[in-house]
Amino acid sequence: MVYACHCTQCQRITSSAFSIGVIVPDAAFHLTSGTPNAAPGGVADSGRVKSRWLCPDCGTWLFGDPRPGTDWPGMFRVVRGGTLDDTSWLRPTGHYWTRSKQPWIALPDDVMQFATQPERR
Repeated sequence: MVYACHCTQCQRITSSAFSIGVIVPDAAFHLTSGTPNAAPGGVADSGRVKSRWLCPDCGTWLFGDPRPGTDWPGMFRVVRGGTLDDTSWLRPTGHYWTRSKQPWIALPDDVMQFATQPERR
């Protein structure tokens, strides 16, 4: 799944109107090079402390950790879409935190829309 997050935290971190996330099963995730740096990702509305992994060279937000306490097959990572070599195929099928979206963003009618964070992705 590919989604766009319109929360104010993603807007701030990306210096943009939203962040693109690509949900990848944790077992399928692997780095091709380098060792990213961990950075605090803030606190979710649920109270869960989030973490972000950043490129050690440029500081770009690359991906997040699986949710603590999640067992397989529910473990996944969210990879930031803009970090992929080929982004031409990225089409969000869902939009999260639409209550915070910028008013000039027009969302397609044929995608899932959530005012806040959905329970399950």
